[in-house]
Amino acid sequence: MEFGEPQLGERLRLGLRNLYIVPTRFGWFWLTGLLLLQVVGIQLQSNGPLLLSFLMLGLFLLALHLTHFNLQGVELASGDPQPGHAGSPLAYPLQLHCPGRCEGLRLRFGREPLGPVLALAAGEHRLNVPWTPSRRGLQRPGILRLQTTAPLGLFICWSRWEPTAPQLVYPARRAGPVRILHQSRAGDNGAPPLQDHQEGSDEWRDLLPHRPEDGSSRLAWKLVAQGRGRYAKRFSDPSDRTPLLAPDPALPLERALEHLSERICRLQAQGESYGLVLGAERIPAGHGLAQRQRTLAALARCPAEPTQP
Repeated sequence: MEFGEPQLGERLRLGLRNLYIVPTRFGWFWLTGLLLLQVVGIQLQSNGPLLLSFLMLGLFLLALHLTHFNLQGVELASGDPQPGHAGSPLAYPLQLHCPGRCEGLRLRFGREPLGPVLALAAGEHRLNVPWTPSRRGLQRPGILRLQTTAPLGLFICWSRWEPTAPQLVYPARRAGPVRILHQSRAGDNGAPPLQDHQEGSDEWRDLLPHRPEDGSSRLAWKLVAQGRGRYAKRFSDPSDRTPLLAPDPALPLERALEHLSERICRLQAQGESYGLVLGAERIPAGHGLAQRQRTLAALARCPAEPTQP
């Protein structure tokens, strides 16, 4: 029962041109039963089976119109989809306007399970229909199917609509290695160059009076030669600097982005600061929910790795 081209657009009004209706399995049994009663009544020349068959036929025809009227005139529009992670159920918002009471409404996207049975009064309604994206980026949930079998279950009436409003999908969260960079001294263009994380550092950022336990390796010999006294170099510790996350070059891009997605969520949950370097794009260090959304959005919009011919 998936015949009929799905409607495409930001809004849809259900009517005769985009609503489809056929008997359910129970409806076919009902129709078969009333035909058998007709045959029995004619063969036995009995008015009882004939009267019952005509009553069943009247209910059958009445159910046809009542089921169709449940959806006729309903207007649908896309809401403002909120971002989420690939591989996890996301809620796609819909706005429905019902001219009258709508009974037995059920909705789903694609091959997702049908949602619960809804009974909507006349007026405006906001619904969230779940779907599970498989890829990152700006994705559309696909074809929405809405249907009803109310009031008697003899007919099923449905329509198909493909909303055009995209939903931003972050990479799936997968624990794994990421590349950690640090900002060091400003370069010639004023932008701080990046260095891979390593144990220790060759850079020093302060001078303290030399102590015997510091050893000669920390002694600032240039100042000693200038006769300015004996001072020990105080080296910078990479752990004191906010990390800048970047994809691990040893991994495929999509897998590296999934690792970054998990690391960003973990750092945000711990209240730590971090930045992101993604190709030519650099997001300064920060923390909080806004930083998480900014960095995850950059991961979602990152150009895909070109495929090899």
